[in-house]
Amino acid sequence: MTAIARTAHAPATVAHVARVRRKRRTATMLLGLLAWVIGIIFVVPILYMVLTSLHHPGDAQTYPPSWGAPLTFSNYHDLFATSDGIGAPLLNSLFCSVVSTLIVLALAIPAAYALAVKPVRRWSDAMFFFLSTKMLPMVAGILPVYLFTTKIIHMPDNVFVLVVLYTAMNLPIAVWMMRSFLAEVPPALVEAASIDGAGTMTIMTRIIGPIAMPGVAATSLICFIFAWNEQLYAKVLTSVTAETGPVFVNTLIQTEHSYLAQLSAGATMISIPVLIAGFAAQDKLVQGLSLGAVK
Repeated sequence: MTAIARTAHAPATVAHVARVRRKRRTATMLLGLLAWVIGIIFVVPILYMVLTSLHHPGDAQTYPPSWGAPLTFSNYHDLFATSDGIGAPLLNSLFCSVVSTLIVLALAIPAAYALAVKPVRRWSDAMFFFLSTKMLPMVAGILPVYLFTTKIIHMPDNVFVLVVLYTAMNLPIAVWMMRSFLAEVPPALVEAASIDGAGTMTIMTRIIGPIAMPGVAATSLICFIFAWNEQLYAKVLTSVTAETGPVFVNTLIQTEHSYLAQLSAGATMISIPVLIAGFAAQDKLVQGLSLGAVK
């Protein structure tokens, strides 16, 4: 009777496993389809912006959009053709973003090391202080910063002022991120290096550096994006010499003329560096953002 029961139960078990596998395949296909739909929803506006930038101004203003209109690169040529084009603002944005990101990393990594690997006393209070600096709305600090820049240090329309501001804006989030990344470093590695006579700089560069490199890449990319896309302070504190890319694109928004094609071209140009940086650090970014997520 036992053998007969096992023989009768075997087909049922096989059929159940087959049904479970079919359900899993169906669920995987549905999740994949949903991911594609969400990706298309996010990508379509970007593709529409790029396509509009390749149309003549008259074709870009038509409603509904003329998808089959002739393509041209004249809008990009117009952006770079004159001395007051987008070239100098892009260089200013690149300088401010890169320099401020490097300064942020130079300050945030030692601070995060002191708060995570070699914790100081009352480190949680220090972390809350860093976080509290982000609680003030950016618009609330415009007037004091503007008066300090123009009346006290007399440095209006200067890219170095933007570098200092972007460094101060991104430093708290960088310390928080780097602290969470460095907290995942095994303490035994630091203790072993200390026993072998390694100094603090050696431990940070040769022991912790390679392990925390994904976190450094993620932090630097986020700081770069925040600095690159910042517009509020750049619009108030700059005019011509230190004008950044987002501020220049904002000047293309006018109601008197049909500048939609040039506006799309300018928006495409200021999006390219961020896309390049994101694709270049894609692997490190995923590793870095997930480094402190699982305990």
